[in-house]
Amino acid sequence: MFWFWMLLRIILSPILYIVWRPQNSGMENVPKSGPALLVSNHQSFADHFFGPLPLRRRIFFLGKAEYFTGKGLKGLISKAFFTGVGVVPVDRSGGKASERALETGLRILAEGKLLGIYPEGTRAPDKRLYRGKTGVARLALKSKVPVIPMAMINTFDLMPAGQPYPRLGVRPGVRFGKPMDFSRYYGMEDDPKVLRKVTDEIMQAIRELSGQEYVDRYAAEVKAEMAAKRRSEAEGDG
Repeated sequence: MFWFWMLLRIILSPILYIVWRPQNSGMENVPKSGPALLVSNHQSFADHFFGPLPLRRRIFFLGKAEYFTGKGLKGLISKAFFTGVGVVPVDRSGGKASERALETGLRILAEGKLLGIYPEGTRAPDKRLYRGKTGVARLALKSKVPVIPMAMINTFDLMPAGQPYPRLGVRPGVRFGKPMDFSRYYGMEDDPKVLRKVTDEIMQAIRELSGQEYVDRYAAEVKAEMAAKRRSEAEGDG
């Protein structure tokens, strides 16, 4: 689907720059060639567009397999779109599926590509930054590639969950931080304490780039609590 990626860039890039005037910085921190792990906060569906926008290299992202399993025309369009923007389907149900996701990420990096990952595991329910899952640390230590912190800016305001199209009057952007070196931990990727330490260092680097408030909880847990509260309130109103 390289042709689709090129088509999106040719058509969408001028529109995104003219309409939203994104504020980007730190592109020089992303290697011009060779593998690197780009680790980002995840604020919005719009991250898929504005994150890779200022780079000339394609970023491959690990994404949930459900994006690729829809039926009919809608499913076909979804599969084509996510494949075209560089999303690689992985099963995120845990256990052996997590190992297969790790292997997929390592394969992409071994091919000398840029791999993007959202360590929060899901889009944040608000503007804050949430605890990262340690799979990102395992990828970093096993692959031994540069880790580039990446911060999406203003994309939550641009297109929060449930918003069908991006808002006007919001200037989004992306900031790429300096490469992080975790060579002192190589060979220790099976140590849970090391994985948590590396993950927390990465999340701290993202927080410094984004300026977000940090919450030491998983975003999925907070989203589940919010959904349960909404159901309870709806039942009460009923």
